[in-house]
Amino acid sequence: MPDTTISRRGMLGAAAVTAASYSRVMGANDRIQLGLIGCGGRGNYVMQTFVKTDRVEVKGVCDVWAERTAKAKQTAINAATFSDHRKMLDTLKPLDAVLIATPDHWHTRIAIDALNAGKDVYVEKPLTLKMEEGPEVVKAARVNERICQVGMQQRSGKIYLQAKEEIMKTGKLGKVTLARTWWHGNGAHLQKAPASLNTRPSDLDWARFLGPVKWRDWDPQQYYNFRAYLDFGGGQVTDLFTHWIDVVHMFMDQDNPISASAAGGVFAYKDGRTAPDTINVLLEYPAEWTATFEATLSPGITGAAVEMCGTEGKLNITRSQYEFLPKGKGAVPVIVKSERDQTIDHVENFLDCVRSRKLPNGDVLIGHRSAQASHLGNIAYEQKRRLRFDPAREEILPL
Repeated sequence: MPDTTISRRGMLGAAAVTAASYSRVMGANDRIQLGLIGCGGRGNYVMQTFVKTDRVEVKGVCDVWAERTAKAKQTAINAATFSDHRKMLDTLKPLDAVLIATPDHWHTRIAIDALNAGKDVYVEKPLTLKMEEGPEVVKAARVNERICQVGMQQRSGKIYLQAKEEIMKTGKLGKVTLARTWWHGNGAHLQKAPASLNTRPSDLDWARFLGPVKWRDWDPQQYYNFRAYLDFGGGQVTDLFTHWIDVVHMFMDQDNPISASAAGGVFAYKDGRTAPDTINVLLEYPAEWTATFEATLSPGITGAAVEMCGTEGKLNITRSQYEFLPKGKGAVPVIVKSERDQTIDHVENFLDCVRSRKLPNGDVLIGHRSAQASHLGNIAYEQKRRLRFDPAREEILPL
């Protein structure tokens, strides 16, 4: 592994961030000073969730397009506006935390900058665009003794925690041999840029949007639907599978795939996208079980779930309910429903940890390992081969 990494044991051993490391002493009634970086749909939604807790004050909003910072200020009325996150971090010294909701190719760079500036971080998933970025951001969080929560909200969702306690930990599934996951028809990957973006708005900094990505002339579709382009994200695999494989890792208490294979392609939407519109991923784990993911954007099929299959029954879980079906003819399923959005639970966990300095539910190391599993699927897809992986060294091995 490169010099920027620290050992997995060392990362896991950091059970909490010391209270003494916190940059300012907070009273029980103090509001946490928050900055938003990335003011698109998800960024605005999560910022509004933070505001609804009545525990934060949004001091700054940042985006490469001034129209989006203006929209964010409808909620964060008193916030200063920025087009460059570095200027925000340099100007707003009292910030306690930042919320990062940019396209994926900026997640790691901005997170590291914020952690090095002494800020706690809530960053949307996937944590990384490339697998090798993970150890760098984990190290930044640990060295700077910062809280870093990755937006895999199922980690804090009560229905997921309940299923783990009542079904997984009690052994009701027996030996789990297969975790099936799927997410079909996700409309975020089919967005079309409006005609108003055919010409780049004068207040949209395209060069800043590209950032580390190689130059190309203004392309409204690549800006508006970055998820469809592998330069900016990992398609459905890192956008969707990262959520589900993280649930599987949580349920199984394992995050160490040893092989990956994948197949798919751009089969239906010949619109210039580089991320596959249909994909199947298969991961193998050393404790003798596999995890699969399937997704297609083709119309007529929708739905998203995780299904844990064991020798004594199966557990099917979505964001709205779980269903446990014991094995045996005539078995009666146990169904537990939830109407609560897990995002609020995850935000509250983060804010609790900003004060307590305990590691959050979606800690940066957890986020790295779940993104890593997704990256293996994408690498297998792009290289058209089965990968062998050493999870201890985090290295792809020769076949």
